[in-house]
Amino acid sequence: MKIGQLAKRSGLSAHTIRYYERIGLLPLADRDAGGRRDYDESILVWIEFLDRLKTTGMPLREMLRYAELRAEGDHTSPERRALLEAHRGRVRAHLADLQACLLVLDTKIDTYVATEKRTHFHDHARKPVSGDPAGTRTARP
Repeated sequence: MKIGQLAKRSGLSAHTIRYYERIGLLPLADRDAGGRRDYDESILVWIEFLDRLKTTGMPLREMLRYAELRAEGDHTSPERRALLEAHRGRVRAHLADLQACLLVLDTKIDTYVATEKRTHFHDHARKPVSGDPAGTRTARP
């Protein structure tokens, strides 16, 4: 598949694909007779994995290290696993931080909801009795 097709299917721009190739995050593409990049479909799985690493906050230098190890072959799998395990630990810690932040947000929102309910109830409790226009009721002795 040509770079335009890969860009469309992967969600990356052609510029990003060329950049990723240049820095070594993507393997160099085969070239057709006209010298244009020609990608195998299997690259999509690798790009999707890279996107997940990026989404989870893996630094580019670690993604590059992982790509280097991957290119070296299966004998690097223990080092790749260790890299992913370390990253997983950071992701889990970040998720715990986000959960704590979410709890604070939920508590704050609940406080606003409770205040609004009290205000709404208080406003309805002060409305005039139906049928009596405001200010026309007589005071009770």
